[in-house]
Order: sequence, then structure tokens, then C-alpha cells
Amino acid sequence: MKITQIDCHVLLDSDYDASATSSSRDDIVVEIHTDEGITGIGETDVNPWIAQACIQAPGTHTMGRGLSEMLIGEDPLQPETLWEKLYVGSAMNGRRGAVIHAIGALDMALHDLRGKALGKPCYELLGGAVRKNITPYASLQPEVSSFDVFRHSMIEWATRAKALGFRAAKLEVTPYGPYAHKGLTTSDSQATKLIGEVRNAVGPDFTLMVDVQYAFPDAETCLRAIRPWVDFDLFFIETPLPSDDLAGYARLASEQSIPIAAGEWLATRFEFLDLMDRGKVRVVQPDVGRVGGFTEAKRVCNLAEQRNLTIVPHLWKSGISIAAAAHLAAATSNCAFIEFLPDELCESSLRRELVSNELQMINGEIVLPKRPGLGVDLNREALARFKRQAESVSSMLPTF
Repeated sequence: MKITQIDCHVLLDSDYDASATSSSRDDIVVEIHTDEGITGIGETDVNPWIAQACIQAPGTHTMGRGLSEMLIGEDPLQPETLWEKLYVGSAMNGRRGAVIHAIGALDMALHDLRGKALGKPCYELLGGAVRKNITPYASLQPEVSSFDVFRHSMIEWATRAKALGFRAAKLEVTPYGPYAHKGLTTSDSQATKLIGEVRNAVGPDFTLMVDVQYAFPDAETCLRAIRPWVDFDLFFIETPLPSDDLAGYARLASEQSIPIAAGEWLATRFEFLDLMDRGKVRVVQPDVGRVGGFTEAKRVCNLAEQRNLTIVPHLWKSGISIAAAAHLAAATSNCAFIEFLPDELCESSLRRELVSNELQMINGEIVLPKRPGLGVDLNREALARFKRQAESVSSMLPTF
């Protein structure tokens, strides 16, 4: 079997909002085709036009070869070998950042393709299942225009998530900082009040997490804000500091008791080694696409297990990424939850409509998928619609 063609689909939801702290309304989906008619699909969470350029750009020398051209003619049943070829061949331009995120989409598609070719779900080829079910948590970020409305919506969404059968939820509560959602800002005391109100609404037996989306400029500011949160029995606080402030993360780990989670933006196991060993986080959050695909995500999971750290994969895209995270969790013994954007509590039509045969939660759990590969299919009508929207936006941009 040989790879014959790679298609990149740049997608955009018509309701995207550039002021939102959310990447759920754009996407890049790749399809890797073979001479035997089997196709693998993948996606990654990065600006889709940038990822497309990374994948399609021709190489001009041996240190910066094109990703697509390195894959054409290769055997797709060897994704781990191909990952090394892509990483080494693009090293001068890549090694981290967008090129690795683009490799992640390709690697995800290769694993999907291999599973389909061999008639096995991806997790069976990642080491085999270590559990029968996967526990998702509902990721909640209401799309509203004021903090007061946000507060009421968050309480309502959390109680709805519990009613839907979720046993855990993450509150996207960003009081201020560079990524305050839609510019909504509030005080530390109001953020604390909101988290307390949600805890009271869902009760003590429901797992709560909080994502502050890099709100705090330094550890001292963060510590002042989050110390009262110890009363809310949080499973973790996510990304409180800029990604590169490893000393700050280490200070948070040593000076307060709530577990700190991070890693959603990181690329390759090398960045995660710094986060784990220097940043001292207790919850490690590889995004299957961003980190470099299944090949690199599994390496990160293994490194975390060696350090007795918990894995909770990040995802914020479509049912493709939900499936990818589920397969990773199925083969990872130290994975506690996967992130999940429930249809009923997500305002992105791209998230809701892009795939068919999406994994379903039943009684708070996702049963291990049985179909080969990722086990999801593209909704071609939705794919075409989101492509047209992306094309219409890019056609309006100035040319230089």
C-alpha cells in the first residue's frame, strides 16, 4: 500500500467571532489517500491556513522538506517511522509550533488509515485497551456578552451537564488577562464567587475543574487569586500562567495544594519534559493534534506514567479529536478523563455537524469504540459548507 494524495480542508463556521477565546469554529481536516482506496482522516487545533501552508509548502533543501512530498509514495502502515521522517526532514522549519501541529493532523490520519487497513480500532494499535469505558468531562464556556449573564449561564450549563449524565465538568472562567473570553473581565472575588455557586449547584459528588486560560501574569498574582479555591475541591486548575513560565508553575505546585494542569499548546515530548520536570505540574494535557499526533501523544503519556502524573487530554475541535482522545485514553492507564464538548452545550455548528458516527456518552461513560481506525466519518455536506465559508473569508483578505 502506498500514499497517493493528501487533501487539506480549511474550514470555518459562519458564526465565528474573532473576539472569542475559542478555536472551536475553525478547523483543518486532512485526508490521506492510498492506492488501495483506503483513506485516513485527521485534524489539528491551529490556524487552518497556517497548517495548510505547513503541509503543502514545497521543500527547497534537505533540512526543510515539504511534509506532503515526504509522505507521497510511502507505506502508511508505519506511522511511527513516518513521524520520524517528517520531524527530521522539516527540522529547520519545524521542531515545535505550527509545523508539529500540522504533523499531528497527518499522524492522526495515518493511525486512522492503519486501523482501517488492519480492521482494528486505533487503541488496539497503541498498545491495547487498559479499560472498558472512558470518562468524559463537559467543557463549559457560554457565549455571552456580560459577566453577569456569563455567571448565570455557567451555573445553568453546569447543572444541565450533570442532568445529561456527566460526572465532571470544567468551567472556563477567565477573570482577566490576554485571553479573557469576548473581553469579559471581573475581579478575583467575583470569579471565586462564581466557582462557589457552581459547586453548590452541582453538589459535592460532582468533579469540578477550572480553566483560567493563562489569566495571571505571574505566580504571586495567581496565588492570591486561587488560594480561596481550595474550599471547592477542584480536580485541577488549568493553564494559570504563560506556558513558558516554568519557574512560576513550579512555585504554584509547591505553595498551594490544588493540582495544576497544563500542556494544551505544547508540541513534542521535549516541551512536555520541561513542563513535567521543571514546571512540576500534576496533570498533563497533551492535545493529540497539537503535540504531534498519536505517535507523540503516546510518548508523552508514557513519560507522565513514569513520573506518576495524571493524563487528561485536551481537545477543542470536532468529533475527530474527541475520537482521537478516546482512543488515546483507552490505551493509557494514567488517563483520568477526556475533554468533551457536548452538543447540547456547544454553540459551534462545526463542532456539532462535521462528523457522523460520533462517539456517544451513556450514563456518564463512553464505551470503547469498535469500528476500525478512529471510527468516525466526515459529514460531506457539512465539510463542503464549512469549506465555502473559509473560502469566502480568505477571498476578502488583501493581497500584497
